[in-house]
Amino acid sequence: MRTTRVARRLAAVTGAALLLLAGTAGTALADGDEQGDAPTEAGTSFRTATAIRPDQDATAEASTGDYLYWAFPVDTGQRATVHATVKLPDAAARHAASTWQVDVYDGLRRRQACRLGTPTRTAAQDAASVSLSCTLRTVRAWSEQWANDPLPGTYYLRLTVTDLKADDLGLPVRAETKVTTTDAGGAQAVDGSLGEPLVPGAGSDDRRPAAATEPEDGWSGGWWSSRWLWTAAGGVLAALAGVGGYALTRGSGRPARVPQGL
Repeated sequence: MRTTRVARRLAAVTGAALLLLAGTAGTALADGDEQGDAPTEAGTSFRTATAIRPDQDATAEASTGDYLYWAFPVDTGQRATVHATVKLPDAAARHAASTWQVDVYDGLRRRQACRLGTPTRTAAQDAASVSLSCTLRTVRAWSEQWANDPLPGTYYLRLTVTDLKADDLGLPVRAETKVTTTDAGGAQAVDGSLGEPLVPGAGSDDRRPAAATEPEDGWSGGWWSSRWLWTAAGGVLAALAGVGGYALTRGSGRPARVPQGL
């Protein structure tokens, strides 16, 4: 009897250990898959831009002078920041300083202004790397046709060198990019919404390019924002204020000295 109990305990401990090992292995494989999904190349034009997701690290090996393109989705109410770092060639192989720049375009390929960050930076001849960033304006749900407001859809990140000595063209570089987004909240919300996000191929029967990315949970309809909560709270407070005001001003009824016939 005692031997049977010991055997059962050993079996239970062994099973628990196997489950723990299996879970650890599964987590390691999942982490490996996530790392393996990270893009390791960039496009050379808008049509061939490499699709990336927010908070995803992307790398690319290129030559100095190449135009590198990535595409990423930004939804209504989000404020996107693009980060780019260029690992420069060995200082002994370079002949002068170089100036690098990141540009961001929306789904209509309109260049978007940076409200924060350093989109252009000059790297000294002996610099090992150069880092750039650009924070866009908050994406709106709707805008006038003549305006250049950022709208929900696919955005393009372009990285290139803008000032370089001709002798340094073609030297190998390594680019690292990442896009982060934050929710700006209802303070930035506007009325109205687009019929469709600004993505490549929208409104046509053709198959959309690979760069036509979208958020993991889909595009928002553009009607919901935290302003609805503030509006409901304001309505409740107004109703309570009305009831309280009535209770304070209605008095205690007819005075006792006033005859009933009056």
